[in-house]
Amino acid sequence: MKTIAYVSSFLHKEYFEQGRSIVMSSFAQPLDAASEQLCLVDQNDEIIGNLAKDACHFGAGIRHRAFSLHVMNSRGQFLIQKRSELKMLWPQFWSNSCCSHPRLGETVEEAVKRRAKEELGLAVDPEFRYKFEYREEFRDSGTEHEICHVFLARNDDPPDVHPEEISEFTYIDAGDLTRMISRQGDEFTPWFRMQWKVLSAELPL
Repeated sequence: MKTIAYVSSFLHKEYFEQGRSIVMSSFAQPLDAASEQLCLVDQNDEIIGNLAKDACHFGAGIRHRAFSLHVMNSRGQFLIQKRSELKMLWPQFWSNSCCSHPRLGETVEEAVKRRAKEELGLAVDPEFRYKFEYREEFRDSGTEHEICHVFLARNDDPPDVHPEEISEFTYIDAGDLTRMISRQGDEFTPWFRMQWKVLSAELPL
């Protein structure tokens, strides 16, 4: 199996004078199929049907259930990632540790644990924080319309990221992250900006 090298870096060297670290990833296969069935939900987050993943995101988007995971280490730093250039929506944007969708018949917490292992190589014990609905369009590529369940997990293990999902990652102090989003918010995914506004107001978590 071919091994691929990925570099952990960030937007501005001033925050990471200690230098870059290199992660070797052994993943080779993409995680999601375009035909994967997502849970369609009403405004109360009740399941009303299912639809292929791609179809949920085309055009104006169709409301579906999703989650976002924020991983924090014992130093109080948050794991953030730059989305792969292969992503249909918001490629090469910085975002929270992991975000995805529960499959039909899967609880949201089960999906968080599965996806953290698949995408980050981390075993997590997620803590539910809150959920919210948002809708955001990305250029002419498609739309996210989700009821998003937000989770926090604490973990000090080194990530082993999936190259089809993540191009870069790093841990960052909460204060530095707040300043970076304030200065260069257009380099972060919209759902991450929304969630960080809530989570940062609750610090320390």
